[in-house]
Amino acid sequence: MVENRNDIQAVEQLNEAYKKIKSEIAKVIVGQDKVIEQLLTAFLASGHCLLVGVPGLAKTLLISILANILDLKFSRIQFTPDLMPSDITGTEIIEEERSTGKREFKFVKGPVFANVILADEINRTPPKTQAALLQAMQEHEVTSHGQTFTLDEPFFVLATQNPIEQEGTYPLPEAQLDRFMFHVSVDYPSDVEEQMIVKTTTVTPEYKLDKVLDAGQIIELQKLVRRVPVSDHLIQYAVDIARATRPENGGLDFIKNWVAWGAGPRASQYMILAAKTRAILDGRPTPGPEDVRFAALPVLRHRIVTSFNAEADGVDTPAIIKKLLDTVKEKS
Repeated sequence: MVENRNDIQAVEQLNEAYKKIKSEIAKVIVGQDKVIEQLLTAFLASGHCLLVGVPGLAKTLLISILANILDLKFSRIQFTPDLMPSDITGTEIIEEERSTGKREFKFVKGPVFANVILADEINRTPPKTQAALLQAMQEHEVTSHGQTFTLDEPFFVLATQNPIEQEGTYPLPEAQLDRFMFHVSVDYPSDVEEQMIVKTTTVTPEYKLDKVLDAGQIIELQKLVRRVPVSDHLIQYAVDIARATRPENGGLDFIKNWVAWGAGPRASQYMILAAKTRAILDGRPTPGPEDVRFAALPVLRHRIVTSFNAEADGVDTPAIIKKLLDTVKEKS
């Protein structure tokens, strides 16, 4: 467990901050508790999220509110077929110095230079432009004309996709999908929640959001996550789950039947990072198997490629992951 007294205090403070963040979000957003938990878990684990849901479920509003509460610079990029890489990263312009008349190139930073990036409908732009985010997401850097610019920390990319309209879209390649820690499914609200949404959004809004954390505190909390100890058997559990998704390992019959391609080692890493983060968000000093199981669905959902047999049998990826978690047991 976390033994450093300062770390123990930080875990307690984070738990209080987490409650306050959820309380602030609830002033505007009704429901979506699982989505909020997954977003904050990925954020403190220094991961990125892919949000998939139909229009009108407040995905954009939720992200902008989260950036506001955390006192971070927010930037929204609307991905369209004519979007160019320089529209994301920035471009060089010729600037003339008035006193001398000397001209020189100056790099003008693009919208990616923010703390929280909303890549709205990321699959509506061609792969060349999608790839402009790859270096930023992985290296937290942007290279332009031989110069490398470091992005501000913390840096968090949330990309949205509409699961209904596929015409005129460009599916994200597996290499880019793997850059996202979580695939977050945003579902319709319940009947009671939808009534509350209609009630609160059809009157003049009256709310004031309080800042809960700032960039410096978030960076320290991200470092705290890395210091959280994890038992070897829990690491083995996460590795067992990830390896069981690979049909070439010759293990589970339903995996060999329904899965064409399984998850790579990054899945194990992200499950452990998410487990550590969820534990300290909950005020616990070390994670348990329930935290790994919480992380399994959003981590594996976009890393498992199903086969034609799965489609023929009407089996989707979440169903495969649920069956996997029921089958793979933690070793004592």
